[in-house]
Formats: sequence, C-alpha cells, structure tokens
Amino acid sequence: MSDDWRLTEEFATPDGVVRWAKLGAGPPVVLLHGTPFSSFVWRDIARALAGRYEVHVWDMLGYGQSEMGDGQDVSLAAQSRIFADLVAHWGLTAPRVVAHDFGGAVALRAHLLHAVAYDRLALVDPVALAPWGSDFFRLVGANSVVFERLPPALHAALVREYVGSASGPGLHPAVLDRLVAPWLGERGQPAFYRQIAQADQRYTDEIQVRYGELDLPALVCWGEADSWIPVAKAHELAAAIPGARLRLFPGAGHLVQEDTPAQLTATLADFLA
Repeated sequence: MSDDWRLTEEFATPDGVVRWAKLGAGPPVVLLHGTPFSSFVWRDIARALAGRYEVHVWDMLGYGQSEMGDGQDVSLAAQSRIFADLVAHWGLTAPRVVAHDFGGAVALRAHLLHAVAYDRLALVDPVALAPWGSDFFRLVGANSVVFERLPPALHAALVREYVGSASGPGLHPAVLDRLVAPWLGERGQPAFYRQIAQADQRYTDEIQVRYGELDLPALVCWGEADSWIPVAKAHELAAAIPGARLRLFPGAGHLVQEDTPAQLTATLADFLA
C-alpha cells in the first residue's frame, strides 16, 4: 500500500517554511491536522470533498512535510498565528473549517483571538477542554531533553507504539509507517519531543471560557473508543458551543479519519453543504 501525498506549495514563516496544497474547486474548505500527525490523515477525505469544494490542507510548522528545526516555536499560539496568516495568504474570507485534535485548538484560537471568520466549524476529537494530556504526554513533556537522546531504534519503537494507540481497531501497517516517518532521523527525533515540550494547556485555558461566544454552525465529531481524549469531552464541548451538533462514531478511536473514514466523510459532507 502506497500513497503519493505531497504538499507542493510553500509559505514562509519567521520560524521556517510551512507546506500546503489545494485540491478541487468550489467553496473553500480548510482541513487542520493534530499531533503527532500531519495532513496525511486527511488525504482520502480531502480528495472526496475536492469533488465539490476547494480544499486547502497544510502541515503545521514542525510537522509532516513542513520545516523542522532547532529553536522553532511550534506551540499552539504560534500555529494559530500561522493559520491566520495562511487564511489571509489564500485570500479566503470565510472558509468552512474542519479541525482534528490540536488543529481544533488552532482553529478555535484563530477564530476567537485573531478574528479569522469561518462559515462553519467542524471539530473532530479536538484538544479543547481542560484537563488534557495523557500521563505519557506529561512525562515526555517534562523530560524532553532526556527523550531526545534515546537510541534511534528505541525512539522509533516508542513513536510507533504511541501513534498506533490513536486508532481503535488498529492502523494499516503502511499508514502507521507513513505517520511515524517524519519523526525519525536527525531532524525528526528532536522535532517529535519539541512539539510535546511546547504543548501547554494554558493555550486552551485562554479560550475555553469563550466557547459560548461562538456564533456559527458547529459540529462536534468524536470516536466513541477514543483512548486519548474520552468521549465524555464530546458531550461537554457540544454543550459549551451554542447550537452545536454532536456525532459519535462507534468503534472509532482518536483517529476517526482512519478508523471510520466513510462515516466521517458522509457526516462532514452533509454538514459542509
């Protein structure tokens, strides 16, 4: 199994180059990925939506095909500023936005703090409500310098196990390979621990009290078997956003895009229409 998913466009930021791509034509839709993933998790859904929409995808700074480097600011605050700049660069006035995991926090911050207008917003298992971060996530964040020095084989095994746990039924080995690959090697290994070290709940605490201000059609999607962020958070978030719809996906874990792609695509297509 192989998939030629390449982001061919570049956008320069003060901390490095972000790579992005555009598919299809029609009303604009933007897809945001989470951590430790990349736009690759949206590949099939992006291609499906491209039959009706102009779909924009991008890899956050320090992720996937975008630039990774020492000293980068890859925090949620930085990513939300970059996203606001990207929307302006693309010339979009009020795109439809679909955001997963950390991408959810990025989209919410861009809208609430940087006044980026959306036509509507779908949040898929987002990082949005306190408390968040697993025991593993906190352990690595507090000891990132130590973990950076792991022998490459041990690091690869750790990342593979961690990424694999995001799926309910389990990922296809080729998909798992593709999601793990950016985090390997001399650039990837420190980048993996860098993004965890800079993850800070204060970036969602700043906006959580403002979810009641959201005045747009909103959809909350959640995998019922999500072991990273419990499904109880889905109900809490949907209740916090005025008029939000809630859609649960039985059997799906945190990576709903991989676990139940047909169901998620159908749900998003209905919501975006």
